[in-house]
Amino acid sequence: DGPAPAAVPGRAQVFATVVDTFLEKLVAAGSYQRFVNCYRCFYKLQPQLTRSIYDQFISQLQASIKEEVQEVKNEGNLEGLFSSLDKIVEEAKDREEPAWRPSGIPEEDIRSTMVPYLLKHRSHLCRVLREKEEENRKVAESVLMGRNRIAELQQLIQARQQAWQAISKEQQELIMTFQEPQ
Repeated sequence: DGPAPAAVPGRAQVFATVVDTFLEKLVAAGSYQRFVNCYRCFYKLQPQLTRSIYDQFISQLQASIKEEVQEVKNEGNLEGLFSSLDKIVEEAKDREEPAWRPSGIPEEDIRSTMVPYLLKHRSHLCRVLREKEEENRKVAESVLMGRNRIAELQQLIQARQQAWQAISKEQQELIMTFQEPQ
């Protein structure tokens, strides 16, 4: 089949390489000779101590920069972002249609992105409205049924009350017929 294509380094690896290259160039720019030129008097008195100070300075500077870069990577979740960006780029390779690019006319660009969103939102709101209208219709029916039931119960109560009053009146009349006239 032939040799496998070389793996393209991920963005995290590229970033690490850039940081390492920066540190190498920083150390090269801050060479021992430049350090000695800045501290010439001290170098003349104690060259070995000057070299030791320079080595400590450079190693602490590198460690401090690496630590700061690591903090930035951790706080910004750069590893995760780099990996998701790599995935997006990999997925985009299989696409046949070109990626969206701005037209240069902001109104058209906004319209082209907002109209589909707004139509989708409108459709959602219409669906919710229909659901609420149906819910309200059912509640209204329930209220009407409740009112009708209340009216029926009031009529029943009134009929029973009239019947009770009629019975009570008949009972009093009956009692009056058994009582002796005075």
